Amino acid sequence: MMRILAARLHQGHRTTRYPRGEAPALPERFRGLPTVDAARCGSAGACSQCASICPVDAIEVAGKELRFDLGRCLFCTDCERACPAGAIRMSGDYRLATRERKDLLWTAGSEPLLLAQALGGKLRRLYGRSLRFREVSAGGCNACEADSNVLTTVGWDIGRFGIQFVASPRHADGLWVTGPVSRNMRLALEKTWEAVPEPRLLVAVGSCAISGGPFRGHPEVSSGATDLLPVDLYVPGCPPHPLTILDGLLRLLGKMR
Repeated sequence: MMRILAARLHQGHRTTRYPRGEAPALPERFRGLPTVDAARCGSAGACSQCASICPVDAIEVAGKELRFDLGRCLFCTDCERACPAGAIRMSGDYRLATRERKDLLWTAGSEPLLLAQALGGKLRRLYGRSLRFREVSAGGCNACEADSNVLTTVGWDIGRFGIQFVASPRHADGLWVTGPVSRNMRLALEKTWEAVPEPRLLVAVGSCAISGGPFRGHPEVSSGATDLLPVDLYVPGCPPHPLTILDGLLRLLGKMR
């Protein structure tokens, strides 16, 4: 026992202090909120190369403005590489989660992205200290599932906020949905949702769960969970970074200052 305690003291504090301290340093290759240099974009004219090369039609050109559907975006940087003027850059801004689907339809350079607002008073009092999710992988590739799982490790430890994943929907306060909802998983998702006692929440994690991702329009999948169930939090990304997910959850619970 003494050896275990000594090893723990030697290791020190290993959990990120976020949100009380600064956000953890993100890798140089991290791809966050897109930015557009309006001066450079205008100099190239309405070339629309970024929109034409986007594999999920996440960019719309309106004059000299670019409108991004962050719910579809894969953050693949194809648009960044295709822009002849070098106007598009993926920033290091990890804050992407919203409460409304329409807030992910964002015009670069106009208004700041409307980040997730906290739940109403009653729900926030109910779930502010204890929130349980049943995760449903509805045909995902396991990337969003893996980054969700990272949040339960010692480095992030979402349990310190009272957030946990549970095995049964009857023990849950809401669903955590990943994947585009394949035909074979649709009924399972609907039954799992029905098994969660009210009031209940739903978090759509990743572009597949929000819009169908690269599978959008395929006859074997739905366009994500948003076509089937009411969503309380949208977390875009392919996959979203654990910090993006955590930031969205803390905003939902009113724990961000």
